[in-house]
Amino acid sequence: MQEVIQSINTKVDLTVDATSYLGIADYGKIMVGDKGFEWFSNRNRRKFIQIPWGEVTIVEATIMFKGKYIPRFTIHTQHSGNFAFASKDPKRTLRAIRVYIPAEHIVKTQTFLQLVRGYIRNIRAKRAAKK
Repeated sequence: MQEVIQSINTKVDLTVDATSYLGIADYGKIMVGDKGFEWFSNRNRRKFIQIPWGEVTIVEATIMFKGKYIPRFTIHTQHSGNFAFASKDPKRTLRAIRVYIPAEHIVKTQTFLQLVRGYIRNIRAKRAAKK
């Protein structure tokens, strides 16, 4: 007999279908509630992710086509690492998270061009420092 996983939330604000990218992509449901962020697998009850709001440092969203499409977002934690998710309704999910995480801790990821520019600036700054 399998154990039933106990939710950390006492009140759930949003439940939505989602994919977790922890290793191989796995389908399940996201629950955003008063105590934390949770993801439960549809297939295996032993696969779950529970992140209390106190653990979350930054939520980073990949935004494309000027905000019209959000393919995935990543939750960065203090001790457990990073967790990437794709949600069926990412805007609604991020709005539900924003209730518990300050808006300044929800950021956009850098585009490829911004990353390349940053690397070039670092190289130039290091060369200038050596002279």
